[in-house]
Amino acid sequence: MLEIQNIRKSFGSLEVLRGVDLTVEKGDVAAIIGPSGSGKTTLLRCMNLLERAGSGTMIFDGERFDLSRVSGKDAVRLRQKTAFVFQSYNLFRNKTALENVTEGLIVARKMPKTQAEEIARRALQKVGMLDRADHYPHQLSGGQQQRVAIARAIAPDPEIIYFDEPTSALDPELTGEVLSVMRQLAEDGMTMVVVTHEMGFARNVSSRVVFMEDGGIVESGTPQELFEHPRQPRTQTFLQTVRGPAGKTMEV
Repeated sequence: MLEIQNIRKSFGSLEVLRGVDLTVEKGDVAAIIGPSGSGKTTLLRCMNLLERAGSGTMIFDGERFDLSRVSGKDAVRLRQKTAFVFQSYNLFRNKTALENVTEGLIVARKMPKTQAEEIARRALQKVGMLDRADHYPHQLSGGQQQRVAIARAIAPDPEIIYFDEPTSALDPELTGEVLSVMRQLAEDGMTMVVVTHEMGFARNVSSRVVFMEDGGIVESGTPQELFEHPRQPRTQTFLQTVRGPAGKTMEV
């Protein structure tokens, strides 16, 4: 479904991505983990064309794109097949939950308002937020706002959703709300690429785990392979630092 080859990205003299390759199959939940500054978010943003890569190739649904020279027209077309959930929610403060979900359907996809509202209500119901449809962001908790953001992402029925640390701004109780929604999406077969520091989610929900450091992929595999039998010493060291006192990652 999606393949990226040799993605490189620099900010000035700082090389942030050093030739990253990644393949995502339909229905995969790929969790990208690693220490801060390893290039995880930059990789995700390059994959969704929010950042322009210095070089690299992306193959999406059989089409090949040079990521350093994607045209504006192609970028718009590709983004219509994907969705992005930010760590900071990025909701319109002056619009209700319902309006936040319908905005992209009406403006970007030229959908009639009545049809957009019908789709938006179904999306809000899926994330448990239909009863807050008329609430504004300031009337919602952080977890509720993130669930509205997820509803906005799933409303246009994307082929893949990118999540950038979706729970990093939340306290543990609200984190559980959001992870529960994401787990349900995974069970429904949604293809997802998730940059996360939630090791429980990576271990228990994802179908593949990718460990990044210093702008490259150190190791990848199934959750069982990576968490129980990591091959690389750096992966082993990282996992030791994120495990609790009992030596186990948090359950989700």
